[in-house]
Amino acid sequence: MQEVIFVVEEAPEGGYIARALGVSIYTEADSLTELPDKVRDAVRCHFEEGKAPKVVRLHHVREEVIAV
Repeated sequence: MQEVIFVVEEAPEGGYIARALGVSIYTEADSLTELPDKVRDAVRCHFEEGKAPKVVRLHHVREEVIAV
């Protein structure tokens, strides 16, 4: 696996959640500053040493509700 893509969303109770696409990896962080470290830790825990992807992408999704 060359890379893993995470979808990052604001958590309803505050903070952020990140879910990997195609791999069962999930993590949470209180801030966007803390999130990359949490994602790195989650990726390292999921893969055996030397098998982790070289690239991790964080795709930030923001939901907006507008009146019509």
